[in-house]
Amino acid sequence: MSTSAENPPDGIPAATVVIFRNGPDGGPPEILMTIRSRNMVFAGGMAVFPGGRVDPEDFELAGRIETSLPHDETAHQIAVVRETLEETGLAIGLAGEVTAAKAHAARERLLNVGSLAPVLEEYDWSLDLSQLTPFARWFPKNERIPRVYDTRFYLANLGTGAVEIEADLSENTHLFWTTAQGALDSAETGDIKIIFPTRRNLERLALFGSFDEAKAQADAIPVRTITPFMAEAEGKTWLNIGEDLGYPVTGEPIDTVMRG
Repeated sequence: MSTSAENPPDGIPAATVVIFRNGPDGGPPEILMTIRSRNMVFAGGMAVFPGGRVDPEDFELAGRIETSLPHDETAHQIAVVRETLEETGLAIGLAGEVTAAKAHAARERLLNVGSLAPVLEEYDWSLDLSQLTPFARWFPKNERIPRVYDTRFYLANLGTGAVEIEADLSENTHLFWTTAQGALDSAETGDIKIIFPTRRNLERLALFGSFDEAKAQADAIPVRTITPFMAEAEGKTWLNIGEDLGYPVTGEPIDTVMRG
């Protein structure tokens, strides 16, 4: 694996979030997904959860706030707050007077300044990272892909979800709400494309009938780094993950795997 600044030996730190809202008529919860621009080097054209790489400014802000979390973890959660506001217009992980109008204006401000700290100061907001629940960590360092990201996944809940969303039209071209099973069904029909980690996470999310169920499982299973590995079975080469990480499906034949 390359050890350049663009692709360091420890992987590029990234964070992503599964945002829940209540399903209609008491049905399964819906989650927010985005279609990445086809011009993106990693996962171009794929359906993913909102998120992105952790910026140096996220680490800097993490060092300036009081929290019981480790510095590295705080920076990843700050990145989730920043990336979600930037990519979708949703304000999660924040405390203070957060209105739709302020969120819209804050997003424009964030797109101009590129970091979260000045936005928090201008709108008199503070971080409330208790709104984020650690869910998983994927680091596919053994795979031959253009860039290797060490990505932490989080859960967040909007409740009713009566909010406006709008794609940033730079990294992402489309935002949509769907159930986890609905996303899997769309992938089967070819309406969307999903890579190996996204498929496994959707299968896990499809187990839950509510955000509370998802959070309970996430709280009960300590997050351990998932590094997919290849093994031979049934006369085929499979890409696998561990068996005790909360995932109902832990492998897929390599010839059917879609990568970034």
